[in-house]
This record gives sequence, structure tokens and C-alpha cells, in this order.
Amino acid sequence: MKTNPMTPQRFFRQRRLRLSVVLLILIGIYVLSMALVNFQAWASISKIPAGLMWLFTNFIPTSRSISYLGPILYQLWRTLLVAISSTMVASLFALIFAILGAKTTTPTPVLRWIIRFGASLLRNIPVVAWAMILLFSFKQSDFTGFLALFFMTLGYLTRAFTETIEDLDDEKLQALQAVGANYFQCVFCGVLPEAASTLTSWILYMIENNLRDATLVGLLTGTGVGFLFDYYFKAFRYDAAGLIVLLIAILVIVLELTSNRIRRAIA
Repeated sequence: MKTNPMTPQRFFRQRRLRLSVVLLILIGIYVLSMALVNFQAWASISKIPAGLMWLFTNFIPTSRSISYLGPILYQLWRTLLVAISSTMVASLFALIFAILGAKTTTPTPVLRWIIRFGASLLRNIPVVAWAMILLFSFKQSDFTGFLALFFMTLGYLTRAFTETIEDLDDEKLQALQAVGANYFQCVFCGVLPEAASTLTSWILYMIENNLRDATLVGLLTGTGVGFLFDYYFKAFRYDAAGLIVLLIAILVIVLELTSNRIRRAIA
């Protein structure tokens, strides 16, 4: 039975047909979803300029905002400490779990699957959900925010560290095993030195990410700069709330620049 050869014209014609079908499906889903929720897309788009004008008019810090600088800096410092401490503690536990859960360093496959399942469970629960769950047990406190960030970071870093260790070239590990090195010598002399730079990059990234998340968690736990933003916003002190947003943005940029310098130094 003869089959028609795949010519370039036929290939591109089939490709255009598939692309057209996908676009039609996406347009149909969009139109159907807009009809179901009664979302007025064009009316909302037309209000964007007015919304941006209100935002830049009311949220620009003024000379009066300087009087709020002391409390804002204090709460921002507390938020930064919670973000850094939760990341560092979680990274320590994540490294232990990653070593035990990586394919090349796990003592037993059963433990590997248990750690992977636990990491996926922790990672897939949003930090806001963690904050709301823990709020009932630990009330509104910095410790509640710490735990919410800790559990989410633990799941995320365990998965990232595990994949980093598994992606390493295992020739050095096999060479250490061939000369009679025990399990701990293989881990501390073969695995960790190779993965140190990548693991450090993940930790620095999570510190930046947790600073942003800590602000959101503070809205729920009643602590840190997030709670202060919510207080100023509800009190119609928009200039002070705008100053908080500005300082958070500056702090995140400073952390990112510092992280980049540390990464380059390690590399």
C-alpha cells in the first residue's frame, strides 16, 4: 500500500491547520467564559487610564509621608527577618530531605517516594492557604507568618535541591564509592561541593520571593509591613501606603542586586 510522502507544502499546510484549530478553540473558550461571567472586557479596558490616574495621584508619597517612615522601616525590617529566617531554616531541612530523596543518594527507594510526595504536598499549598490554616492554631503573630513561609519554602526547595543533586554527574560519586568511601564521605566530598553554587542560587532566589510573600502573609497574620499597609490603606492614608510599596520595591531590587553579586562571586 503506497503512502503519500510528507512534502514541505503538505507539512506547512497541516501545521497551519492545527494552529488555526487551536486558535479557534481558544477564542471559543474566551467568548464562552466572558458570556458566563458577564465580564465587560472593553468597558474595563476603557477604565484603565482613569484607574492609573487615580493610582498615581493618591499613592505618590508626599512630604507628610516622611512622618510615617520610622514605623514603616521597623515593620519592613521585621518582615525581612521573617523572610530570611524562614528561608534559611527551610533550606537546612530541605537539603537533608533532598539528599535522602535524590535518586543517586537515597538509602532506599521507599524513603525517596515519601519525601517526594511530602515535598509536592507542601509546595502545592499556596502560602496564603498555609497562613489561614495556621492562623487558627498560632493566632496573629510573626511565628504564624514564619511557619507559613517555612512550609511552602520547604516543599519548594526540597524539590529544587533534589533535582539539582540528581542532575549532577555521578562519575565522582562512583569514583568515591570505588575507593571505599562511606555514605557520608560521598555526600560531603562528592555531592555538596558540586552542587553548592546551584543550591546557593536557589536559597537566594527564595529569600527574594519570600520577602514579597511575607508582605502578603502579613495582611492575614496582622504583623509586619503587610499589616501596616493594610492599616494605612483602610485609614485612607494612601500616601503612606504608597511609601510602603516604594520601599518594598527598593528593598527587593537591592536584594536582587546583592544576590547577583553573590552568585557571580561563587561562580
